[in-house]
Amino acid sequence: MSEKKSLLVDKSRMPLAVGIAFVAFTTQFGGGFASGAQIYSYFINYGIWCLFLPVFTQFLYALFFWYGMRYAYRNRLYDYRSFSDHFYGRYRAVFSNLFELTYLIMIATASAAAFATGGSTLNTLFQIPYWLCTLLVGAFIFLIALYGTDMVRRVASTLSVLIIAGLVAVLVPNIIAQWGEITASASKMAGGSMCVASGESGSFGAALWSAFLYFLFQLPSVSVMYQHMEPLTSEKQVNHAAVYIFITNTLAMMLTIVGLLAVAFAADLATASVPMLVLVQNGVGTGVLTPVIAALMILGSVSTGVNMVSGIVTRCVNAVERRIGEPEKRKSGHRLRNVGFSLLFTAVAFVIAQFGLMAVVKKGYAYLGYAALVSVFLPFVVRFLADGKKRRRTAE
Repeated sequence: MSEKKSLLVDKSRMPLAVGIAFVAFTTQFGGGFASGAQIYSYFINYGIWCLFLPVFTQFLYALFFWYGMRYAYRNRLYDYRSFSDHFYGRYRAVFSNLFELTYLIMIATASAAAFATGGSTLNTLFQIPYWLCTLLVGAFIFLIALYGTDMVRRVASTLSVLIIAGLVAVLVPNIIAQWGEITASASKMAGGSMCVASGESGSFGAALWSAFLYFLFQLPSVSVMYQHMEPLTSEKQVNHAAVYIFITNTLAMMLTIVGLLAVAFAADLATASVPMLVLVQNGVGTGVLTPVIAALMILGSVSTGVNMVSGIVTRCVNAVERRIGEPEKRKSGHRLRNVGFSLLFTAVAFVIAQFGLMAVVKKGYAYLGYAALVSVFLPFVVRFLADGKKRRRTAE
């Protein structure tokens, strides 16, 4: 397919740093975000702090992504196993395998949730069997993962543009139309009232921990970024990508939070599984914007699934190819190996979503956060401090 006829974003017209920021965007903003459910669970349920703590969360997210991506670029490590073995050094026997476990939990949670969310939305819209809907989602993810990191980045960029455009289309008119309700909700929260169905006290400590936990279970996805460091030619591109990640993610999250405040005290929110729908049903453009929300959930789910599956496929293909001595043999079987691993891990996520294990998936998010604390957060902090100490000694 020629570049001119492609429906995807033209990579020749987009800086690599922007494409990388879009991959990070689609990794975080999946179906759970598009529905508004994650935003409510981790931020709005904790009161007025929801207007401040997303900036803290996204700052940590961009900072840790920058540190991981810079390390991968400097040391030419383009899959997470190579990264782990180099980064953890003499402790790799423990921490590299621990991170493998963390990544598998991420595949079993984020990817399976992406299948289930996308499948359920298609099922509701078109009344076709759920298994067929998840199969369609899986087929799309499989095809994209099959073509490697360049195609993943192009698809992520395209989906990011569509998701951001959809968010603006849904939220901006409703923020304008419901500004009175938004300011009233903010005033109530500032006075200590909590939104509908919240069981929280509104304390800053609980809100801070929830925001930090959200960051923690997003953190393992830094590993899907390493494969996108290969085409970079300058460390400045990593720095620029981190800035774009912070700006894009913070703006998208704050826009969503401000919009959802309009229905924070709406009675029907207590039983709603898709808060965005409550926002539209209480605002403007219900007939037009309801399908847009459905499209956002499908696009968000697919984009997350593509990134997760692609990360583990790259890791496995690289691991196999490092054992093949002959370059020609390595090159000739590359596509077949991509097909095999893409099929395997797409099938794993499909099976988890297909057989109703979503209760396990939901519980898995908490375990994912705790696993990330041990396998990524603490090692990154320790390494960062040790590197700083070494630089100071060298300067002296």
